[in-house]
Amino acid sequence: MLLPGSGFGMNSAMDDINLIQQAQRHHLVVREIGEEIDLEIGPGDDDPSFGNTTLIGGPPRESSTEEQGETKQMEMVSPLPGDAQDMSKTQPGKRKKKVVKRWREEWADTYKWAYVDMKDGTARIFCSVCREYGRKHRRNPYGNEGSRNMQMSALEEHNNSLLHKEALRLQMASKEKITTDKPIYVKALISKTAGSILEATLKRDPHEAEFIQAVQEAVHALERVIAKNSHYIRIMERLVEPERMIVFRVPWVDDRGETHVNRGFRVQFNQSMGPCRGGIRFHPSMNLSITKFLGFSQTLKNALSPYKLGGAAGGSDFDPKGKSDNEIMRFCQSFMSEMYRYLGPDKDLPSEEIGVGTREMGYLFGQYRRLAGHFQGSFTGPRIFWSGASLRTEATGYGLVFFAQLILADMNKELKGLRCVVSGSGKIAMHVLEKLIAYGALPITVSDSRGYLVDEEGFDYMKIALLRDIKAQQRSLRDYSKTYARSKYYDEAKPWNERCDVAFACASQNEIEQSDAINLVNAGCRLLVEGSNMPCTPEAADFLKKASVLIAPAMAAGTGGVVAGELELNHECSLMHWSPEDFESKLQEAMKQTYQRSMKAAADFGYQKENPEALVHGAVISSFLTIAQAMTDQGCV
Repeated sequence: MLLPGSGFGMNSAMDDINLIQQAQRHHLVVREIGEEIDLEIGPGDDDPSFGNTTLIGGPPRESSTEEQGETKQMEMVSPLPGDAQDMSKTQPGKRKKKVVKRWREEWADTYKWAYVDMKDGTARIFCSVCREYGRKHRRNPYGNEGSRNMQMSALEEHNNSLLHKEALRLQMASKEKITTDKPIYVKALISKTAGSILEATLKRDPHEAEFIQAVQEAVHALERVIAKNSHYIRIMERLVEPERMIVFRVPWVDDRGETHVNRGFRVQFNQSMGPCRGGIRFHPSMNLSITKFLGFSQTLKNALSPYKLGGAAGGSDFDPKGKSDNEIMRFCQSFMSEMYRYLGPDKDLPSEEIGVGTREMGYLFGQYRRLAGHFQGSFTGPRIFWSGASLRTEATGYGLVFFAQLILADMNKELKGLRCVVSGSGKIAMHVLEKLIAYGALPITVSDSRGYLVDEEGFDYMKIALLRDIKAQQRSLRDYSKTYARSKYYDEAKPWNERCDVAFACASQNEIEQSDAINLVNAGCRLLVEGSNMPCTPEAADFLKKASVLIAPAMAAGTGGVVAGELELNHECSLMHWSPEDFESKLQEAMKQTYQRSMKAAADFGYQKENPEALVHGAVISSFLTIAQAMTDQGCV
């Protein structure tokens, strides 16, 4: 930061300015979009008078020789008519009324990252990204000082600096991280003891919205369990605190030789049941809160599966989209250079998640093998060419459909002929489509981050192959309509308003908000299967339960991936050649056991089978009791 000169403190009026400046430092300069603002940072080349105008009230100052030169040069290049000059003097505020508001939103994301500081005794607005002010930051970027193309060129000139470009990337990645202004929805708890657990979490991690949401859902499901045995309060207090959290720097070099840095995470949540298992996610929104929420959910999911395992999660805010294979390889090698010391067959083995597939897992394992010096403990995930065939990716998607079929069978119904909406278009969503078609259902939608695609005739195997090609080439789902003209693609929309009987949420956390839940109920949905972890916001989950929509929680419905991963890592099983039929038989049996355990735990604590909360609460209760027993046996560790 630049400090005012020594003569600045002699003037009382300027002292007041300094106090205001100190109070405003690092605060956002841009207010709400729609306000009339003027954002030049330093002496602008759009308005000759701006260089002599202080941004915070105070006595006028004399312009420097350099600024006078800039002003004279500007007057020579684009002189104003006499009438226009008179107008600008008599009506200094009129220019702001001419701002083109429709451009305001697209520029605000760049210009809002600014702060006030002193430069040569004058308050200026500095860019908080590159810490500079002046020509590259134009006073009025919205258009009435020149053509839009000229203004866009100015912005591109600014954004092309490496520092600013990297900071913009971090800014975009942090949009989903900022939770200080986001109110956390807290459910009313009947038990004061259960409420104390949530209060302690809120006090310790007040800004980790996703993690608090996951803990809240678990505590809400465990109210009756805690009420029966106060010993479980102490267990839960330990369970919600991870055994270890690893946060580290991941430097890497792109194809142009430029250095970048990302942040890596690994949270080993609980190992009382066995070595940790959990995914690695590469996504710009990744942060510690999301990592903890994923690790906590994975801990409960693993305890509910037939294989007793600990839970973990990890990843980075690195975005693999648009990166070359060599760039992804260098990033994965840098990531694993720090992570390998915490991994091992008896410690922690990762699996693929969002942004991490066959390619990324191959690079990660290659670096792990190189550093660890052995081939033991190969990671779970697709290893078609270097460690036998894998059915793990199919297992998660297929398991969701098997679980839905079990629920419907208890209602004397089946999937055949039912309209199904599916969100997402990744590995899990594609395999859900496959198995729905095999069961005779009619899947009609898929989605991506930009919108959703609906085909009223339903997808078939040929259409799924086309969807896979589109995703493999990183094209938009909109291209599907070029082949199948009757389909429609809706921008900036979600598929939850399409008429359906069953919904499969396979995109990301909190993808279903309260308005989406209302749309689902109005569309006729009676069963929601969670393919992604925590896809419903608390408000949406409450609304669905009040509307008697059954929810198959990801904790239970998503155990297929856990089952497949452990079968792959089992030495005897890995020596066998699994046919798809044998594997599906094993998977169906595991999903049946998970469903029965969840329903039994719900019945033991008074949740009737018809209660829409029975399956959700039963899954949490069953997994928690299993973990609690292990933690009790092992003492206070």
